[in-house]
Amino acid sequence: MGSRWLGVGLAAVIAVVTLGLALTGRLTLYISPDTVWFAAAAAVLLLIGAVWTCFLPLGAESDHGHDHGHDHEHPDAGSARRLLAGAGTWIAGVLASVVVLAGLFLPPASLSAEIAMQRAGESTVLFAGADDVDLGVADTTTFGVGDWANVFANATRPENYDGATVTLTGFATPVEGQKGELGLTRMVITHCVIDARPASVPVQAEDGSYETGDWIEVTGTVKADADGALRIEPTSVKRVDEPKDPYEY
Repeated sequence: MGSRWLGVGLAAVIAVVTLGLALTGRLTLYISPDTVWFAAAAAVLLLIGAVWTCFLPLGAESDHGHDHGHDHEHPDAGSARRLLAGAGTWIAGVLASVVVLAGLFLPPASLSAEIAMQRAGESTVLFAGADDVDLGVADTTTFGVGDWANVFANATRPENYDGATVTLTGFATPVEGQKGELGLTRMVITHCVIDARPASVPVQAEDGSYETGDWIEVTGTVKADADGALRIEPTSVKRVDEPKDPYEY
């Protein structure tokens, strides 16, 4: 029974958690929306396999029908090896069970602002090449925080973006060495939260008006300075609830 729990049992629990998150629309807290269907389909297949194994007699999974040739092994060596293997299996089983059951009972949560700040130095450029605009006309109507972060860092023709209106939602992060500014930040993922990277644009705000991690909505206009630097002049900055889908893709 222990072997069956560590194998098909834990896998079945993971499948149930995956399907539950998919049906409630919360699986996107962990993976890209484009891959939700694949994860759900894999979970269904896994549950079918789990049900099928219930019809096998206990121990049938490990019965290979042949001898591994350990008859001539020294008794003490064999006992020590079995003891170590048993201890390792027991410890790994307990740890795996705790992790899987935590996923079943703990509520799902998005990546925190602290994680975003830890990963801030890992990748400062997102979606390189997004600044290539046909005929020099920048269509910013669908830009999110990630797109604007790339533009702010790499725009070769900043004047194309001067005067663009924006309404962006993200959480507040500090901007080192800049008083009167905060970072409007959003985590951007490609496949899942493991590859999530923070994207951030500076926004003018009164010192101490928002705490790190506060979700805010910023409405304003992008301005290009004489030196080519881009900035957002906000007309409105207000607190909002964390959106249902806190990531960009």
